[in-house]
Amino acid sequence: MFYEKELAALKRSGRYRERRIFNENIIDLASNDYLGLADNKGLMDEAYKRVTSYSSHASKASMLVNGYHPIHADFEKALCEANGFEDGVMLGSGFNANIALIESLLRKGDELFMDEKYHASGVMATKLVETKVTYFKHNDAAELEEILKNSSAKRKVIAVEGIYSMDADLLNEEIIHLADKYEAILILDEAHSSGVIGTNLMGILDHYALPVQANYIKMGTLGKAYGSFGAYILASAHIIDYLINRAKPIIYATAPSLFDTALGHASLDYILEHKEELRRRIKRHQAIIYENLGIRVEGLIVPIDIADNRKVMQIQAELMEKNYLVGAIRQPTVESAIIRLIARLGVSENDLFNVCNLINSKIR
Repeated sequence: MFYEKELAALKRSGRYRERRIFNENIIDLASNDYLGLADNKGLMDEAYKRVTSYSSHASKASMLVNGYHPIHADFEKALCEANGFEDGVMLGSGFNANIALIESLLRKGDELFMDEKYHASGVMATKLVETKVTYFKHNDAAELEEILKNSSAKRKVIAVEGIYSMDADLLNEEIIHLADKYEAILILDEAHSSGVIGTNLMGILDHYALPVQANYIKMGTLGKAYGSFGAYILASAHIIDYLINRAKPIIYATAPSLFDTALGHASLDYILEHKEELRRRIKRHQAIIYENLGIRVEGLIVPIDIADNRKVMQIQAELMEKNYLVGAIRQPTVESAIIRLIARLGVSENDLFNVCNLINSKIR
């Protein structure tokens, strides 16, 4: 077997991974469906109506051939209005969106400043560019400013996340202001913050009540709070125009699924219409987490440090016996193995309380 030794090593270290189909009746505290919208059949029905009102139900081609559809255009416009950006473009996934942004924006003579805990898709994208890439300490505005001061790059690009997917901490607001001060392009990966924080649940800029600037780029995904699949990039009109002309995941990929896009649009409408109720429920779930686990979170990701690959798998298995599914995250995804609990709104307060007590019994 070609990779038998490598697979054996992964199993010995407790880092072996496999696909699993879980019982659909299990209580899900592992997925990124933060608002529980993936179970909302009304949104699915609305998306179905939108798609079937057209003769074709598939994109059929790249956006630059004839795959661009009114469903895409309508959703892009709605996202821009909700988030305060000039223009936007849809992509097939958040992973592809990060590749598109970093591979196309970074040109000769530029420099990318990336948070050391930025998503793996962005890190992988840096391997595709010849420009200088500098990593700064996680959320450390002081270190970032020091390296920005000393950079002679033609263009400066900063890549950060709104909420970090494993640590669950918010982007340091000062980093946003540094982008303005040093006239740097700011990439905001809002995969885990859009739909979860802010007065209108639109993400980190909404949370800090900051107006959109011409140097800001927002990337968001539909596969998390929006209960669908796909991604979008929002920016100034000239940056979107540039991406359409240079970003390979836009140029060479089939345009995003019409149904998934319509479902994302239905979810956006739902979030905006029900934002006060959703914010109230998010705060209640955050309170339950703090009261029972002693962990304060700004979003709905709850990382619980276990520091043992095998133990996180054991805890996950024991909780599954009680019909609760939590994430068991190991190296190299994280530096130290964690139980990743998602306090999603699709779970009742009683179940959230129960799983917190079960986790406490395993780690105390």
